[in-house]
Amino acid sequence: MRTLIILTLLAVLVMAATCYESHESMESHEYLNPFINRRRANDFIQADMRLEAISQERIRERNKAPQERQREICEDYYPCEVYAFRHGYAAAYRHYFGRRRTK
Repeated sequence: MRTLIILTLLAVLVMAATCYESHESMESHEYLNPFINRRRANDFIQADMRLEAISQERIRERNKAPQERQREICEDYYPCEVYAFRHGYAAAYRHYFGRRRTK
C-alpha cells in the first residue's frame, strides 16, 4: 500500500511538471487567436503595388494582339479548336471565321 501511494504521488508530480503551462507561452498573441484575418495576412504587400499590378493587368486584357483574340474565339468554338490541333489556330480561324458572309 505504501508503494502505491508513493507511485501515485510520483505520477502526480511528473504530470504537474510536464503539463504546467508557463506564463511565457501565454504571452504570445497566437495563443489566444492563432488565425489572422485576410486583411492582416496581406499587409506585407504594399497597397500601391497591388493596385498598380491590377491596373496593369486590366490594360493588358484590353490591348490584346489580334492573334490572341482570334485564338480565344477559336478556343470557344469546339470544331474550330479541334481543327486547330491539326492545322494551327491561324488556319482554323480562317477556316471557320475568315470568310464571313453577310447578306
